[in-house]
Formats: sequence, structure tokens, C-alpha cells
Amino acid sequence: MILDLFKLDGKVAVVTGSGRGIGQAYAVALAEAGADVALVDVIPMDETAAKIEALGRKVCAVTADLSNGETAAPAIIAEVVKQLGGVDILVNNAGIIRREPFTEHSAKNWNDVLSVNLSTPFFLSQAAARQMIAQGRGGKIINIASMLSFQGGILVPGYAASKGGIKSLTMLMANELAAHGICTNAIAPGYIATENTRPIRENPARNEAILNRIPAGRWGTPEDLMSAVVFLASPASDYMNGHTLAVDGGWLAR
Repeated sequence: MILDLFKLDGKVAVVTGSGRGIGQAYAVALAEAGADVALVDVIPMDETAAKIEALGRKVCAVTADLSNGETAAPAIIAEVVKQLGGVDILVNNAGIIRREPFTEHSAKNWNDVLSVNLSTPFFLSQAAARQMIAQGRGGKIINIASMLSFQGGILVPGYAASKGGIKSLTMLMANELAAHGICTNAIAPGYIATENTRPIRENPARNEAILNRIPAGRWGTPEDLMSAVVFLASPASDYMNGHTLAVDGGWLAR
């Protein structure tokens, strides 16, 4: 049956930034598909953990500061292996955004955003890929891109640069890791109603301009992204590699 290809029974997934919002939706979706899930965040993850436990899946929560991925990544993967026995799926969801005009954008904001949004996914993917290769059963790495992986945007130079980098890194990883049975793809969410986008939604002019461009006529929700992450984590996407999948209500088509 075709639906069997979307099952994740026996798999272990790691989801960063899974304490709330989109990361929580990704983690719950993977658990609903059958995976045990390791949550990684700097904020409390009790709510997400309770949702996963209610589904009858194993869950562990790893509290980690993702501003220094080079140090954090090996420890995170080692802890997941210790608690859940391995790593089959990695979702690099954690990210931050800092809004300032290009000419005023501080070095701190630039460095902070690039560190969390681009460097940490690199180091985490590296650590996870090493574990997947050692296990010898392949795996799935899912990066989180953005509409700004395709467009320049305004007022967020660090974020735009990081998400452009994620799209390219995804392709590089696909080229190098495919021989080990590891597929690397990315999800590019459109305009989703989260804490990160609250300042835009609370600006009447910006909110109206965005809604007028989305063919679907509404902001997306974290739930709109759940099926995409299950697809990319499952055997259903085994011949998809290096692709950035836009889930945007038609934004890029306008």
C-alpha cells in the first residue's frame, strides 16, 4: 500500500527548536507517523513531549544552546544515541531572525543569526551524518529554508544570507551523502503565523501587502507543514535529494 511508504515505525528523529511553533508541529507529525523523537531546544519542551508521549512514542528532551553548534552538535547526537539508540532523521528547524536596515545591521546581529541558522545546521548535520553512516542504514536530513532562500527580502540581511546558504548547503550535502543512503532536502515555509512573524502581522501595512500576494489568501499555520516533513523523512521521498520544497500558499508563483 502506498501509505505504508509514509510510515516511520522504528525510526528515531531529532528536531531542533521543537519547544513550540513550527518545530513542535514537525516533532508531533513525525511521532504521529511512528517515529520516536528527540527534542532539542533552549526553552522548556514539556508541552511537546507530552503530545508525543500521548501518541505512545518514546521522547527525550535535550536542552542545548544552539548558538555554538560546533561545541553543541556532537554532544546532542551522542545524548540522543544514548537515550533512543540511534539517529535516522534530523530536522534542522531552530532559527532566529534580527530585523535592522542593511546599513545599520550590527555585526552582533549578523554573527548571531549566521551562527544559529547556518553554522549550527552544518555541524549538527555533520554529527548526525557520521552517526547514520556508522549505523549503515541510511537516513534523512531535512533543513529548513525560507522564501528568502529564493528572494532577497528587506531588513533581514543576516537571515536572508543564512537561508540562501541553507539552500546551497542542502544541495552540497545531497551530492556528498547520497552514496551513504542519506537523502538531504529542505522545506521552505511561506509566511507562517509564528512568534518570529508576529512583528510583521502586527504591522497593518505589511500584513495587508503580504496577504494580497498569497494566492491562498491567508497566513500559513505550523500544521500546514506537518505533511511535508513526514514526506521528506519517509521512504516515500527516497528518490528526492537536494531539493528545497516550498510550502507557501502559492507565494512564489505570484
